[in-house]
Amino acid sequence: STQRRWLIGAEGCVWYGFANSLCGIVSLISLAVLSYERYSTMVTPAEADSSNYRKISLGILLSWVYSLMWTLPPLFGWSHYGPEGPGTTCSVDWTAKTANNISYIICLFVFCFIVPFLVIVLCYGKLLYAIKQVSGINLSLNKKREQRVLFMVVIMVICYLLCWLPYGIMALLATFGPAGLVTPEASIIPSVLAKTSTVINPVIYVFMNKQFYRCFQSLMQCEVPRRGSSLKSSSKVATKAMRGAAVTGPRQSNDFLYMVASLGQPAVTVPQLHASHELTINITNG
Repeated sequence: STQRRWLIGAEGCVWYGFANSLCGIVSLISLAVLSYERYSTMVTPAEADSSNYRKISLGILLSWVYSLMWTLPPLFGWSHYGPEGPGTTCSVDWTAKTANNISYIICLFVFCFIVPFLVIVLCYGKLLYAIKQVSGINLSLNKKREQRVLFMVVIMVICYLLCWLPYGIMALLATFGPAGLVTPEASIIPSVLAKTSTVINPVIYVFMNKQFYRCFQSLMQCEVPRRGSSLKSSSKVATKAMRGAAVTGPRQSNDFLYMVASLGQPAVTVPQLHASHELTINITNG
C-alpha cells in the first residue's frame, strides 16, 4: 500500500489474513505430504498406479482440511486476524499477550511448522538412507542418484527454513517478547520470505526432478504425458520385482526396489525372473 495502511477495512483484513494463512499452511503441509508420498512409493511400490488418482486426491484433500483446522479457529474466537508489521497486510495477531492468543500461536508453530519439517526430514532421510544401502547394481549410477537426491533434499530443507524460520522466530518474539521488540520495519522481510515459499517450492520440484519437469513441459505445450513415462511404469516393474522376491531372494528385491524409487528415472526393463539366473537391469535415461 502506498498509503502505508490497510485500505480494505476490518472485515477485509480478517479475510485477507485467513486466506493468506491458509495458503501458506497448505504450502507447508503439501511439502510434507509430497515427501511422504515419495517415500511410501518406494517402500510400497505395488500400490502406486498413475491411473488411479484416489490416493493423490486424498493427499490434496487432507492438506486443505488440515490447514483449515488451524486457520478457521481465529474466525471463531481462538486468537484473531489483524494487521501485521507496518499495517499494510494482515495475518494472525502475534502481539496479543492473552492466554487465548498465546495458546493458539504455540499450537500453530508446533503443528504447522515443526511437524511438517520433521516429516520432510524423516521421509527424505529414509529415502536417502535406502539409496545408500543399495549395492551390486551399478555403483556409478547409485552414486549419481544419491548425489541428486541429496542435493534436492538439502535445497528443499534450506528453502523451507529460509522462508519460514525467520517468520516463525519473528512471531514468537512478538508473542513472548516485550512490547515493541519486533518493529514494523523488522517484520517486513520475514513476511515477504514466507509468502515467496509458494513460488519457490514448485520451482524446486520442476527443475530438480525429471518426472515433474516432463509433466511441466507437457502442461506448457498442452500435451498429454507419454504413457509409461511416469510412476505407472515404475509401479508395474516394482510389483514384478516384489513377486519375484521369493525366487531371487531379499537382497535382489531390495536392490531392485531402489531402482524404481520415485526419483524421476522412468525407463526400466526387467528380464524374466528365474531361480538360476541373476537379476539384470538395463537403465536408459529418458
